[in-house]
Amino acid sequence: MRALTFCIRKTLVLIVLCIFSGVGITSAQERPPVDSAYHGRKHVDTLPFVIDSAEVALRIKNLNPSFNVHVDSSLSYKLEINKDQSKYYWFLRNPPVGLRINKDNGLLTFKAEKSYFLSGKLKYDFQYRVNVGVQNLEVPSDHVDTAFYITFYNTDIIPSKVKPTVSSTLTIDEGDTVAFKIQCENGNFPIETITFFANMPLRGVTLVKKCDDDFIWSPTFDFVKESDPGKERTVILSFVGANKFGIRDTAQVKIIVKDALNYPLSVEDFKLTVNVINSYVLRLKYTFLQLDKGVKKTKGTRTTFDITGSATALTGSVLATSQPNSDVGKVMPSVGVSLVPVKEAVAPQKVTEQNQASQIRSTVKRLEYMVSDNSLVGERDPEIAKKTAKLKEELKQSQVQLVDVPIELSSGMSEKELNEYFNSSKVIKKYRLKK
Repeated sequence: MRALTFCIRKTLVLIVLCIFSGVGITSAQERPPVDSAYHGRKHVDTLPFVIDSAEVALRIKNLNPSFNVHVDSSLSYKLEINKDQSKYYWFLRNPPVGLRINKDNGLLTFKAEKSYFLSGKLKYDFQYRVNVGVQNLEVPSDHVDTAFYITFYNTDIIPSKVKPTVSSTLTIDEGDTVAFKIQCENGNFPIETITFFANMPLRGVTLVKKCDDDFIWSPTFDFVKESDPGKERTVILSFVGANKFGIRDTAQVKIIVKDALNYPLSVEDFKLTVNVINSYVLRLKYTFLQLDKGVKKTKGTRTTFDITGSATALTGSVLATSQPNSDVGKVMPSVGVSLVPVKEAVAPQKVTEQNQASQIRSTVKRLEYMVSDNSLVGERDPEIAKKTAKLKEELKQSQVQLVDVPIELSSGMSEKELNEYFNSSKVIKKYRLKK
C-alpha cells in the first residue's frame, strides 16, 4: 500500500509540472519582446573591435598635446590609432634633437641628455613644436597630420653672473679714459638690476644700472696726490647684480692710476715761456741798438779829433819845411798835441757801454739758440717738462747777468727792423770775437 501511494503522488507531481511548464512556454511565445531594439543596439556598441573600413575616419586616439620632460630623464609614449597599425607608417617633422618615433607602432622615445643642452642643441623652458603624422601605405588619402609640444626643464640652479669686458686689473695714466661694457651671463633667473660701488668718490663717472651698460671714467690730472705711495692710486670698482629674488653676484675691477704729466697745461706753459723769452730778447735787441749807437757816435767824435790833430801836425811840418826861419812849424804840432786832452774830455772812450753791448749780443744769441734747441717734437713730447724748466732757468740766468744793464721798455722800431739791424754784417764784424 505504501509503495502504491508513493507512485500515485509522484505521478500527480509530474502532471502538475507539465501543465505549468506548458502554460509558461505559451505565454512567453505570445508575449512580444518589449526591449528588443534596445538589446540589439547594445549588442552592436559593445563589439570588442572596430570595423576597419574606408568609411571610418582615421584618428589618433591618445594624442597628448604637450609633454614636459626633465633633463636626464626618458620619455616613452606609444601613440595609438583607431585602425590596424600594421598598415600605417608613423613619421615626425622637425623634431628636436634626440626625439624619435617607431615607424611601425608609433612609439615615441627620447633621452634628454644634459650634453644636448650644454652644447646648445637644446634649450631649457622652450616650447618645441613637433609635427607628427601617420600614413596608410596603400591609400595615400588616408592619413592624419597633427602636432604636439615638448618642453624641457631643469631643476638645477644655474646662477647668473656679472661679466665686465675687461680683466680684473687695469693700469692707466692720469688723463686717460677707461671704457668697458658690463655684460651678464644669465642662468635660471636673469639679472635685472646692477648697483655700482667704488672705494673712493669718483667725478664724471657714468653709472651702470643694468646689463650691457657702459662704464666710462677719465681720471683728472690732479687725481694722484703727492702723498700717495709710488705716485699712484688704486681704485676698486664693484658691480653688484641682483635678480628678482634678491640673489646677488659681484664683479670687481681694480684700476691703478699713475701720476702723469698734464700735457695741455704743459704745452701752454711752454708756449708762455717761449713768448716771455722772445719778448725779453726784443728788449735786449733794442737796448743793444741804443748802446751801439752811443758807442758809434763816440767813436766818430774821437776819429774827428784824431784827424784834426793829424792834419794840424802835418800842416806844421809842411810850413816848417817851406819856411826854415819861421816859428809856425813849431806852433802847429803843439796845437795838435793840445787837442788830445780835449778829445778825452769831449768824447771819452765808452768801454763799459761797448762791453755791455757785447754781453747783450751774446745773451741774445744764447737765448735764441736755447729756444731753437728745446723746441717741441709734438704736443705730447715726453721731454716737455724738462725743456720748459731748462728755458726758464736760462732766462733767469740771463736776467741775473744783465741785472746792471738798463733794459729799455719801449722801442720805436719793429721786430723786423731790430732783427735786420742786429744781424747786419757791420754789427757782426764789429762784435766778432778776436783772437
